[in-house]
Amino acid sequence: MYVNFLVPSMNEARIEITIPHLFRCPISLDLLEDPVTLCTGQTYDRSSIEKWLSAGNLTCPVTMQKLHDPSIVPNHTLRHLIDQWLQLGHQFHPGNSATIDYLTALKHALQSPNSTLDHKLQALDKIQVLSNEYCSFKRSCFNQLSYLTVLLELVFQRNSQYMEFTELALSCILKLLPLVNLDPLNMIKVEPNLSTLVLLLEKGTTKIKTSLCHLIESTSTSTQTQELCHVLGNSRKVIEEIVKLTREIHEEDSSKAGIKAMAALCSLQSNRESLVRGGAIDGVIAYMSGCEKKNVVGPMAMGIIEKLVMLESGKVGVVEHPSGVETVVKMVFRVCNNQEYWCSEVAVGVLLVICRDYGVAREEAIGAGILTQLLFLLQSQCGNKTKTKARMLLKLLRSKWNDESNKKL
Repeated sequence: MYVNFLVPSMNEARIEITIPHLFRCPISLDLLEDPVTLCTGQTYDRSSIEKWLSAGNLTCPVTMQKLHDPSIVPNHTLRHLIDQWLQLGHQFHPGNSATIDYLTALKHALQSPNSTLDHKLQALDKIQVLSNEYCSFKRSCFNQLSYLTVLLELVFQRNSQYMEFTELALSCILKLLPLVNLDPLNMIKVEPNLSTLVLLLEKGTTKIKTSLCHLIESTSTSTQTQELCHVLGNSRKVIEEIVKLTREIHEEDSSKAGIKAMAALCSLQSNRESLVRGGAIDGVIAYMSGCEKKNVVGPMAMGIIEKLVMLESGKVGVVEHPSGVETVVKMVFRVCNNQEYWCSEVAVGVLLVICRDYGVAREEAIGAGILTQLLFLLQSQCGNKTKTKARMLLKLLRSKWNDESNKKL
């Protein structure tokens, strides 16, 4: 729907054009002069929404949601788009107006209680196509129409029982993440959304579980979602389900997604103890062991171990795992997704940490062939930092070996 509007041109003639839906205040239906956004993600003209709030209303006029935060935030991006539109006047690209209305119609189809499941699936298919076509104007439209919020609400609050719908909605969400503000993701940290996340990780399809891991991975990429990353990293059930996924080596995409999610949670130091308690070390070692034959063990997996052995519980986890030390030894001189020497450096560093404190780790490392691996590494083209660590580990093993031999004598 358009509303007629007169815009003065350069020669002060008056040209009748139309106001795109996105540029109209939902209350006054007039052009937004000073757009501001509520905590619900809906944008209004400042004068209109201030009148609404001053009348004692504590809800969002469009969604009728209760306002847990009555503050209003200037919407500078939309203000810029409107200014651009006014400057261009009748030269405003007609495709942009069509895009606004098309995206608005798709959003309505998703939110309308009268839309059938088939109609919603069709809308999601179209959104997925549109999100593949990068365009700064389209990106602004996705943001201003609060698409991420809409899709997250559909997944976590309404239609999570329809697996096909949830798969497609999550796929759309992942497409939108690089294009939009990530703040709406914070709705996941509150109940019942967090419980729904756990339920989907437990009982969802493989595709849903994989998508959720990618969603969890994104929480470490922005300061806006740091608290959410902390909440997820301290959820025992979330960690346990991610660990289960890393063990599913026959589902390569899923296990990799699980490792990426775990690495994201591990980026926060406050999550690491919880990750160890949740079985992260067992999961990562199982992943590395299972991927050995495919020669695709990712450096990300070694990075997780490197962070977790900084904790005493993490050291114990590696040392007490039946194949923990042996698995790390195998990484000392192993191609790791074209990052052979980076993996080598991390593996040697991990062994330095655990062999310094645990005699059993030294014995297992020597039994697993660490001395030969280190000698090969020192003759390789690895960097000076890696060679320095390798020499330190050799010196440590030799000195400890000599000490223990002298004690026996």
